[in-house]
Amino acid sequence: MSQDIPILQTPKDIRVESWSELLDELYADSWQENIRRHRSKYVFRGLSCSCYDLKTSLIRLGGDFSSLEFHLIRNFKKYSRLPAAADFSVWMWLTLAQHHGLPTRLLDWTYSPFIALHFVTSEISHFEQDGAIWCVDFAAIHRTLPQEIKAVLDDEKANAFTIEMLSKVTETLTDFEKLSAEAFVLFFEPPSMDDRIVNQFALHSVISNPRSLLNELLRDRFPDYYKRVIVPKELKWEIRDKLDQANINERVIFPGLEGLCSWLTRHYSPR
Repeated sequence: MSQDIPILQTPKDIRVESWSELLDELYADSWQENIRRHRSKYVFRGLSCSCYDLKTSLIRLGGDFSSLEFHLIRNFKKYSRLPAAADFSVWMWLTLAQHHGLPTRLLDWTYSPFIALHFVTSEISHFEQDGAIWCVDFAAIHRTLPQEIKAVLDDEKANAFTIEMLSKVTETLTDFEKLSAEAFVLFFEPPSMDDRIVNQFALHSVISNPRSLLNELLRDRFPDYYKRVIVPKELKWEIRDKLDQANINERVIFPGLEGLCSWLTRHYSPR
């Protein structure tokens, strides 16, 4: 990787220097006195390079990407030929499209800091660059949502949305965008369509304005609800080896022959 990649910095960057310090930071503030359990308030997104921002695949598409979103989803629905598709909501279509690699306004997250660490260290070609894990207090952000959609979450006494809950409020992305003049973000759990979603302990973020960058939204409106843990390049091999021994690898995260081959290729690559 080129050495002149611009460094993305945020006011909430925390650089760790050891495996134990990394774990302490990822599990910081996990004790919940009201239930007397250790339950982290964060969701996590691991990136192999700290220079990366929270840019959706739709934004990465480039061009007039926001106007192309409707056409991408419309044609995905038209050509997918799924037998149960007549009952799908826009949220189901969006989730399914994201799952299979179509550019969408969704970003992938996980409840598991170890899964996030896997994605920090899954690409050996990026081991000469610092990685990063974005940690977001999603429940706190949900308390700032427009009342119409927040009420659904409150009624369910849940921290994260489901696609069924979102469908109670809005049936189209256009209606979703109209819920507030100011861009907002929420997190929802996809249905357990396959083992990949289950094993990754996955959820998605979605912003009402498809042109918004989540890192800018966090910086400008929610500075108290996130942090970014910087993973030094010097730690990556140690992290990778310890994750492999803990069985956090491509074979588990991407069940099937492709995941198996990705794991074996990386596992036997020379250092």
